[in-house]
Amino acid sequence: MTAAALLAVNGLAVHFGGLTAIEDLSLEVREGEVLALIGPNGAGKTSAFNAITGYLAPSGGEMVFGGVRLNGLQPHRIAELGLVRTFQKTSVFGGRSALENILIGLHLRSTQRPLAILLGLPSIAREEKRLAAEAREILAFVGLGAREGQPGSALPYGEQRLLEIAVALAAKPKLLLLDEPVSGMNPVETESVMAKLAEIRGLGITVLLVEHDMKMVMGVSDRIVCLSQGRVIASGTPAQIQRDPEVIRAYLGERYARAHG
Repeated sequence: MTAAALLAVNGLAVHFGGLTAIEDLSLEVREGEVLALIGPNGAGKTSAFNAITGYLAPSGGEMVFGGVRLNGLQPHRIAELGLVRTFQKTSVFGGRSALENILIGLHLRSTQRPLAILLGLPSIAREEKRLAAEAREILAFVGLGAREGQPGSALPYGEQRLLEIAVALAAKPKLLLLDEPVSGMNPVETESVMAKLAEIRGLGITVLLVEHDMKMVMGVSDRIVCLSQGRVIASGTPAQIQRDPEVIRAYLGERYARAHG
């Protein structure tokens, strides 16, 4: 039985002046799965992420998440619905400690009123203690428990990427959008992120992934959608995508096909 669609994108189009970034994108992200969006540079993958998360106004089409139409919503409102993203470039707060980075994400969900904060009510101290404990749990989950006091900018690149994922997890996502999470990582760091993705999925979080590392994509994805020149050219399981002639021609290349055929 096919899982229900958590996110449905229908006929999405994105134009920049006379240029077409996305022509006609339709896809479904099913609850509980890892779906990867692949394709050559300029295929429209990041434009799709930006449109889905409210950072870019689509030229056409509709996006529905958990029954709520996303078109016209601001990014913070979309995140509040449980659709949370990371970015291509690391976006941690470099001057803040790893723990403070997580706390910033957690405070977005704070239940305290401004007046209570100004008055310093006991409930504020209790919540701060609870949030700090939760932040430490999240850091431990991504393997950064020993780094809580270090500035984000002092962490090695791979750990900065993990910290960015941790900040996203603090927002309690139902659907986590990861934009090239292992870009610039060495093979050991990549393996670490792949293992962490399996654990994230074990928490019941659905994942939509953009990534160029095909070993990672093929290793973690249930399904793959391939874009080329702003349109979908193929979708299917990793095994189907590896054998698809149009994907091989437009993106993977004959050498990859021979090595993995």
